[in-house]
Amino acid sequence: MKKLFVLLLSMTLATGAFAADLKKAEKEGTVSFYANMTAIEPIIADFNGSHKINGIYTRISTSKYLATVLTEHAAGKLQADVLQGPLPVIQMLKDKGVLAPYKSSSAAGYPAWASADDTILQFGIEYVAPIYNTELVKPADVPTRYEDLVDPKWFDKIVMPDPASHATTISWLVGLKEAKVFADETAWMAFVKGLAANRPMFVKSFGPTPAPIESGEKLIGISMPKYIITKAPAPLGWARVDTLLGTTRAIAVAANAPHPEAAKVFVDYWLSVHSMQLLADKVGEYVLAPGVFPPIDGINTVKVLPIRQLSDEEIRDWGKKFQEIFYAN
Repeated sequence: MKKLFVLLLSMTLATGAFAADLKKAEKEGTVSFYANMTAIEPIIADFNGSHKINGIYTRISTSKYLATVLTEHAAGKLQADVLQGPLPVIQMLKDKGVLAPYKSSSAAGYPAWASADDTILQFGIEYVAPIYNTELVKPADVPTRYEDLVDPKWFDKIVMPDPASHATTISWLVGLKEAKVFADETAWMAFVKGLAANRPMFVKSFGPTPAPIESGEKLIGISMPKYIITKAPAPLGWARVDTLLGTTRAIAVAANAPHPEAAKVFVDYWLSVHSMQLLADKVGEYVLAPGVFPPIDGINTVKVLPIRQLSDEEIRDWGKKFQEIFYAN
């Protein structure tokens, strides 16, 4: 009997038998989705058009996300059924008891590391790359290696999120070292110091990076290739470096969700190849669904790797080190 129970439990987990009850979800009628992602209205519209459930999308900036969700949760007033954010943020919510276990069968075919957790499902990588103004940068001058960004010709021509305070940029810089993109740590530090020597303009996050490149105020930026899609027809291209790094994006069902079955239906939909194709096509996201890529020339052949989740202490320590380097003058 015990062996039979274990077998049935294994089959249950493998086939996603904790899957949503669509009829119950339709009776619940609504699903509330908190996300830090921008420009995902087409995906929400598609969900609403294909389900008898009203999906409500609330965008919360990464800087306010954790505080907002934890405050609502502590007060017993969390309205979200589904939560999406960078993996470190979603992991912290799990550690605080904000999330409920759910294994979605829609994640079949994703990399094993992306769906190994019983609660958190990773679906994409917030890929970072140099982007540039295609009208003002000559093809021969477009960087092909990260080392090219330290060329003095880019002095006062670069924009990037503040490496002293922006957690993803801090993680990205450290990730370049840990992924061995450079020959050794000495070469990596030479890059960091060379980038700093070119006196980049700092902004709060990736969101503001495309604007000065579009206008020609700056020519190149540490940014995200997805803006080639979301800012079209702006004259933006990405530098063809051979390895891109980024923080993984994750999604999970909220514990005590007001609409628990609708939450599962939404997660199943979100992780589907159909939804991921929309996310790639309409938002330019790099997703983990097999065979799905954004319509950005060359992205389907580049190596895109997830970076390690740094601890809060590491973020603080590296932030101080990068402040000393980038604010030296």
